[in-house]
Amino acid sequence: MSDEEQHFESKADAGASKTYPQQAGTIRKNGYIVIKNRPCKVVEVSTSKTGKHGHAKCHFVAIDIFNGKKLEDIVPSSHNCDVPHVNRTDYQLIDISEDGFVSLLTENGNTKDDLRLPTDDSLLSQIKDGFGEGKDLVVTVMSSMGEEQICALKDVGPK
Repeated sequence: MSDEEQHFESKADAGASKTYPQQAGTIRKNGYIVIKNRPCKVVEVSTSKTGKHGHAKCHFVAIDIFNGKKLEDIVPSSHNCDVPHVNRTDYQLIDISEDGFVSLLTENGNTKDDLRLPTDDSLLSQIKDGFGEGKDLVVTVMSSMGEEQICALKDVGPK
């Protein structure tokens, strides 16, 4: 054994998984599922009967929760699918910068400055108009699988 110290570089996070397994047959409409490594909200589920080649299959039609793209997947109903952990957090809007980033106030009084304005045009105009009118706005941020995006807006009255 040598006297040298060994240093190991850790590339893992704190062990909090981005997804959890769930049996395909138990995933329902309005639930969440990972298709092609993207977190999606299920809009349609159809299950085929067990055929001569084994398992009943679930056909999922889902919409990516961040970019709105429609994705489909077919999985045997007895197999496990990845289901993303989806969190929604409300923040108070403090400022909108020139380059499209927003400044948000967290519950503990710190600011969160790493989020862009949403790409959804109607939500974007609601945020910009409300902020321009000096309204007190609370935005809902949806986060899943390492991504975050503003998904809703609440007007809590004038400042």
